[in-house]
Amino acid sequence: MTTAALRRPPRGLVVGAVAVAIPVALPLAYLAYVVAQDASLAWDTIWRDQTLRLLLRSSALAAAVTLGAVAVALPLSWLVTRTDLPGRRVWTVLVTLPLVIPSYIGAYLMVSALGPHGLVQDLLAEPFGVQRLPSIYGFFGAWLVLTLFTYPLVLLTVRATLARLDPQLEEAARGMGRSGWSTYRTVVLPQLMPAIGAGGLLVALYVLSDFGAVSILRFDSFTRAIYASYRASFDRIGAASLAALLVALMFVVLWLEGRTRRRFAYYRTAPGAARRPQPVRLGRWRWPALAFCATVTLLALVVPVSVLVYWSLQSVAGDPNWSEISSAAVDSVTAAGLAAVIGAVCAMPVAMLAARYPSRLAAVIERVTFTGYALPHIVVALTLVFFGTRVALPLYQTLAMLVFAFVVLLLPLAVGAMRASLLQVSPRLEEAARSVGRGPLAVLRTITAPLAAGGVAAGAALVFLTAVKELPATLVLAPIGFETLSTEIWTATSVGFYERGAIPSLVLLLISAPPLYLLTTRHQP
Repeated sequence: MTTAALRRPPRGLVVGAVAVAIPVALPLAYLAYVVAQDASLAWDTIWRDQTLRLLLRSSALAAAVTLGAVAVALPLSWLVTRTDLPGRRVWTVLVTLPLVIPSYIGAYLMVSALGPHGLVQDLLAEPFGVQRLPSIYGFFGAWLVLTLFTYPLVLLTVRATLARLDPQLEEAARGMGRSGWSTYRTVVLPQLMPAIGAGGLLVALYVLSDFGAVSILRFDSFTRAIYASYRASFDRIGAASLAALLVALMFVVLWLEGRTRRRFAYYRTAPGAARRPQPVRLGRWRWPALAFCATVTLLALVVPVSVLVYWSLQSVAGDPNWSEISSAAVDSVTAAGLAAVIGAVCAMPVAMLAARYPSRLAAVIERVTFTGYALPHIVVALTLVFFGTRVALPLYQTLAMLVFAFVVLLLPLAVGAMRASLLQVSPRLEEAARSVGRGPLAVLRTITAPLAAGGVAAGAALVFLTAVKELPATLVLAPIGFETLSTEIWTATSVGFYERGAIPSLVLLLISAPPLYLLTTRHQP
């Protein structure tokens, strides 16, 4: 069998990837349909000065949060994976848990704690006479909150990659006299670029699509303008025009991420079996490392959870409805679990095509699958409302439609994790199996899938952890009587009953903790 034949994508893989991309492209088709109804109005909306300002502000926030998330996640992933950090198993879970806190809840919790007249100010008022803390609203507050609650997206992918790296190249570099920092910069960091790119891409797209945090923190962004357009006059064309511009910005981000993905091997090429590296001794850096982990945990987990506990104690005194909370928990797990399984299955052909057979077709398919994640979730939800009422009426307001929405929205989480994992699997193993007569499906089942299982599990877990807290799509598409923890939280907080929403928030955290623990300790040395 020739090398060209070995590198040609199997027809079934291409068909599977295209079959995934077509339904995921529904939001693009919907935006094109709406904008085409009045193209002149759409252009007028796009070319306003206010639109340019929103574009620049949103881009600046996305870039700042992405850089902040990478700056936090890189040292954390190294400390909990490659060093003798005391209690690193515990730290691994603690620094990842902020991922399960919804951004709008996290924003309000941070405002309640660190706002000008928040709980921290109350604690400092009497002993130190502090009357007002600096304002947390605006760009800085949005950057801080979104960084604290999105850096785990980078941490999970980078940590999984670090755990799989063979230390042979590092040891060779150290043997040639390079320092630890030089070895990390020239040997380890290049191998982490796919994971950093995948995680950073998810962070950037999340920031572009976020509405809750930026609204609470009073930062004018693209998504906030789209929501305002829908709410003020249900201006579908104006809102769709802004959303289409957001899609264009998404493609720019995807292009930049693709340009930073170097075309060299991220997998082990030397003979022999891979082995785990010896933990790096921190020595005198142990206490600064612990202080760094503790500071991140304090800001991203302890402070918001403490506020939740305070509110929960107030809520318990008011006799909460435990049957409603337990029913909402079951509904949340059901929908998120189905989305995780289906999302992982759908992501496999797309990730395989992008990682193993890079081409223009593979790039287009991969970028199309990112559409739902970058768009405001209300746009995706309204797309499916339009589709359900016009094309697939029996599916409208069913669990199947809700799960499909989750897959459209969150598929990039699974694709990114799987692609980074696949890039660490040597294609020579697959080519050797193909050369001795094994078919593509047999190679996938016996070679690729077992070696990339960590990425598959990470992708499914990320989908579950995000779907379990998804709000806009659930509010619009959930079946009648189908209440999740996120809708319970929203119902309570939207009318000012923050104590009532505290217990569902804690239950959401407890549900997310076990799969997150299994995910983070899967490759823990």
